[in-house]
Amino acid sequence: MCYKGVGYMPHVSLRVTEFEKSLMENYAKLQGANLSDAIKDVFFKKLEDEYDIKTIREYEENKAKGDVQYHSHAEVKRMLELS
Repeated sequence: MCYKGVGYMPHVSLRVTEFEKSLMENYAKLQGANLSDAIKDVFFKKLEDEYDIKTIREYEENKAKGDVQYHSHAEVKRMLELS
């Protein structure tokens, strides 16, 4: 069986209570997705959110130290030799 151009896909199992399983299945139904896709979607959204928060914190720390430089659109075009 082939999934989106991938021949073999590893299998991951989760141990959950019946209540947790019911919540997950209901969420998947609300999203119009199967359980596997719904769980992956939630996981990767959470991962992306955490990466965004980390990036923002790093920016804010650098800004507080005065290590952030700002450039206008015109300056960036000149720096990249686009104008």
